Amino acid sequence: MRRINRFSLAFSVLLMAALACNFPQPTPIPSEGPNAAFTAAAQTVSAQLTQSAGNQLPTSTPGGPPATNTSVPPTFTPLPTITNQPTPTTECDKAQFVSDVTVPDGTSIVAGQDFTKTWRIKNIGTCTWAGYSLVFDSGDSMGGVSSSAIANTPPGGTVDISIDLTAPATVGNYRGYWRIRSTSGYLLPVINGYQVKSFYVDIKVVSGGSTFAVTNINYILTTWSDAGHTNCPRVIAQITVNGAGTVSFKWTRADTPAGGATQTVTFAAAGTKNVRYDWARGSVWAGTPTWVGIYVLDPNNQNFGHLVFNEACTVP
Repeated sequence: MRRINRFSLAFSVLLMAALACNFPQPTPIPSEGPNAAFTAAAQTVSAQLTQSAGNQLPTSTPGGPPATNTSVPPTFTPLPTITNQPTPTTECDKAQFVSDVTVPDGTSIVAGQDFTKTWRIKNIGTCTWAGYSLVFDSGDSMGGVSSSAIANTPPGGTVDISIDLTAPATVGNYRGYWRIRSTSGYLLPVINGYQVKSFYVDIKVVSGGSTFAVTNINYILTTWSDAGHTNCPRVIAQITVNGAGTVSFKWTRADTPAGGATQTVTFAAAGTKNVRYDWARGSVWAGTPTWVGIYVLDPNNQNFGHLVFNEACTVP
C-alpha cells in the first residue's frame, strides 16, 4: 500500500510538469525588485504624454525663450505707408485790418452827434466776399444796425466798410467791436485786428456846445458846361456846423475812395455853407452808377456819406 502511494505521487509530479510546459509564460519585467510595478506604470504615462504632445502648441521652457510653433508660418499685414500731407498756407475766409479811414481812435465827438465810422479791410483769403456782412460783436453799439452788407470783394482786394453811428448822450469813452460774417455764418479772423478777430470804433464823447463840429452835410446834383464839355455832373455839398470855426475836408468818389486834396471852409458862426465838385465824367460812362461824397478831416474825422448818380457829360 505504501509503495503504491509513492508511485502515485511521482506520477502526479511528472504530469504537472508536462502540462506546465504548454501554458504561456508572462513577459518578464525589465526591472526586478520591490519598485518594478511602479516603474512600468510611469513608463506607460510617459508614452501617453509623448503621443499627445504632437497635438498641442509648444510651451515655454522655464528660463529660456518662448518656443515657436514652426508648423504654421506667422503672417503679418503690412502697415499703410504714411506720407506727409501739404499744410494749407491760405484760408478761404480771412481778412486783414488795413487802417481807420475815418474817426481815428480817441476822436472827440459831441454827445448825441451822428457820425460814420469807416475801416479799410483787405481780403487775404482765397474766396470772394459775396453777400458778406458787417456785424456787431461786443462793446458799445452806439446805435449802429446789428448787420449791414459789405460790397463784393475778390481775393487780394480791399474794401472800405462803413457804419452809421450816434455818439452816446453821456460824456465818456466808448468802444464798439465789429466783425465780418460770411453767408454761411462764419465769423472771419482778422489779421492785425483786435484778438485776431475784430476791429473797433473808439471815441471820446464831449458835452454839446463845447466842441466845434459839422452837424450835417446835404448833397445836390446839378450840371456844368464849358467850351469843351456839356452837361457834366456837379455835386453841391451843403455843410452845416454848430458854431464858429474852420472845416477841413476832402472829396471822395467811387474810383478814388481815399479822397483827393484837402480843402477848407471857414464859418464865423453856426450855419450852412455850400461847396461844389465838378466832374468831367466822359459820355462813355453815361448810365453807369457812381458816387461822390465828403469826408470831414477836422473837426469830425467823419465820412458824411455820398450821392449816387448815373449822369455823365454829353460832350465829349
